[in-house]
Amino acid sequence: MNKFQRGRMRSLRLGVVGLLLALVASGASGVVRAQGETAKPAQTPTTKPAQSPVNPAPTPDKPAPAPERAAPMTPAVSHPEPLVLETPDGKLYGTLEVPTRGKAPYPVVLIISGSGATDRDGNIGGLPGGNNSLKYLAEGLAAEGIASLRYDKRGVAESRAAMKDEASLSFETYIIDATLWAKRLREDRRFSQLFVAGHSEGSLIGMVAAERAGADGYASLEGPGRRIDVLLLEQVKPQFPPELYKQTEDILKSLAEGKTVTDFPPNLAPFFRQSVQPYLISWLKYDPAVEIAKLKTPVLIVQGTSDWQVTAADAQALARAKPDAKLVTVEGMNHVLKLTPADRAQQGPSYADPSLPVADKLITEFVAFVKGIKKK
Repeated sequence: MNKFQRGRMRSLRLGVVGLLLALVASGASGVVRAQGETAKPAQTPTTKPAQSPVNPAPTPDKPAPAPERAAPMTPAVSHPEPLVLETPDGKLYGTLEVPTRGKAPYPVVLIISGSGATDRDGNIGGLPGGNNSLKYLAEGLAAEGIASLRYDKRGVAESRAAMKDEASLSFETYIIDATLWAKRLREDRRFSQLFVAGHSEGSLIGMVAAERAGADGYASLEGPGRRIDVLLLEQVKPQFPPELYKQTEDILKSLAEGKTVTDFPPNLAPFFRQSVQPYLISWLKYDPAVEIAKLKTPVLIVQGTSDWQVTAADAQALARAKPDAKLVTVEGMNHVLKLTPADRAQQGPSYADPSLPVADKLITEFVAFVKGIKKK
């Protein structure tokens, strides 16, 4: 493989790892960066800022003036509570965001994070800083009187110890975990209705968990509408040489049939190593279009126009499978729910920039969806 092809492979891995949760569980970064982009660490100032001429440094004969009264702080919109879910294989950790306005019982949303080493707040392991997308989503809902719970998936962040080894992990495990969290919320008398929201790969997990837990509503946020093998092949086709593409296609076909593969090129090992194949086989059993059609509750599908990882084709596939769902398009929103240019090369910083809020329309549409569903 020449230098150009190695560069293409590196770029491809950065794109596809964002879709393959299996690579996440082992600690691989799920970040998707534009080709050639490198995360830059924050620069720490090494010199002191100049003294303000308006407020000169105090001297013995000129003491420092009394500080100005600080502006009143905006009241907190929610009270975050740490929660722990005991499972047979270990503890899972989450944050319950309870509104400070209004009175209980509140509607509550279970928020399931996306692929990659993504924690409960939407931050991607291995990146400096964080985007806080799911944290800001939770706070936006709380400001409107809607509670939420977000959690670290097993193998990620505080729940890291709950995953014993990669080879024993299955997609079903994540569905069971989400269902257990949903049932925990159902039993809490502070909450009136249960909603499930899944972001990215968490969308498929959320669909199945919502159906099993009998949720009052479900929301897909930038969720794939096609099976993972279809998405993967779509991403690699323009980047792989024909021979490598054919090998990838054959491997995925075998995995979809429940057969493990031992013969594959070394440069495909990040995707198809032996320890991750059981997870991929379990994931390939689920088709988002099939699962969303099973839901008997109201469904919201949200898709941003700047998302290059999950595209409008996926949102449309979900909408076709669930004709009574509400499909909302958010102009300029990318995969991490921030407003960015559509150009992929300009989106890198948004994946690790906590100063960017999530799109306003996402919050307003989500709130309207929740409040528009009457309690049974």
